[in-house]
Formats: sequence, structure tokens, C-alpha cells
Amino acid sequence: MITQIGIIAGDIWHFLDEHTEVMLSELVKDIDKPRDNVLMSLGWLAREGHVILQQIGSDYKLTLRKNG
Repeated sequence: MITQIGIIAGDIWHFLDEHTEVMLSELVKDIDKPRDNVLMSLGWLAREGHVILQQIGSDYKLTLRKNG
């Protein structure tokens, strides 16, 4: 399971790198992995400080934190 979370985290990272920002509901559809796994992977990225989450109504806007 840890390996799957890491792989999906990489998928999220690349998706955000290409799309700049995306709504969580859109990300879950576009990544095409189980929702729970996407959320666990996103939580990992957020905890490590790699993504920024901003609540917009009942959804969240996600952006990749750029260093530098």
C-alpha cells in the first residue's frame, strides 16, 4: 500500500506540474485511481509541504509549491 501511495503521489505531482492548479474533484477524476488512495497520496504531499490546498466552497484548489 505504501508503494501505491508513493506512485500516486508522483502522478499527482506530475499532474499539478502540468496543470498549475486544479480542483480536488477534478484531480480525483483525472488521476483515475481509487479516491481513497488519491486522498492518502495528497495528504502525504501536503504533510511534506509539496502542495498548497485552498478551500473554495465545498472543494479544494490544489497547487504545487515551487521552491526557489
